[in-house]
Amino acid sequence: MKTLCVFGVMMLLLIAGIFVSASPSLVSGYDIGDYATDFSLKNVDGNMVSLADYKDAKGYLVIFTCNTCPYAVKYEDRIIALDKKYKPLDVPIIAINPNNPDLQPGDSFEKMKSRAKAKGFGFPYLLDEGQTVYPKYGATRTPHVYLLEKTPMGNKVRYIGAIDDNYQSAALVEEKFVENAIDAMLEGREIKVTKTRAIGCGIKA
Repeated sequence: MKTLCVFGVMMLLLIAGIFVSASPSLVSGYDIGDYATDFSLKNVDGNMVSLADYKDAKGYLVIFTCNTCPYAVKYEDRIIALDKKYKPLDVPIIAINPNNPDLQPGDSFEKMKSRAKAKGFGFPYLLDEGQTVYPKYGATRTPHVYLLEKTPMGNKVRYIGAIDDNYQSAALVEEKFVENAIDAMLEGREIKVTKTRAIGCGIKA
């Protein structure tokens, strides 16, 4: 009888697991090897920006970031440096602010424009108005990085996670996850580290 009860419980758990895993509401966003759909979001210059606008791109570094998160602020100069290094190699940075400005007034569109101007961003800084894009990616933190490779099949996700292994200081970084991934992608090599844990503030939805 005890064996039958245990078996019954295991079967119930298995069935529950099947339904949970199949639930579309629990989809956590893109994984490595998935193809990311394009978007059209407003840039701080007032223009709409899509991935398709970059005809000669070999890939894209999509970074969910914001004005107010201390982690994101610490990474701003490193994001600017990544843009200067990889934009000439046809891997542009697309920065997206996923926060709801009603909950986080410091991340309003006007504040975004001021921040981009003050820091001299050379890349688009887009507002995820209505917060429709970040859930598709599965972003949970600011910053949260997605490296996409442009292929005949679409924009393939090649890396997800953190920029490097030390948010506190660029000088103390030992592993540059994003740079290593982009370099490998451009050279046709295997990307050794494809996923890391994003360190930052939770997205304000």
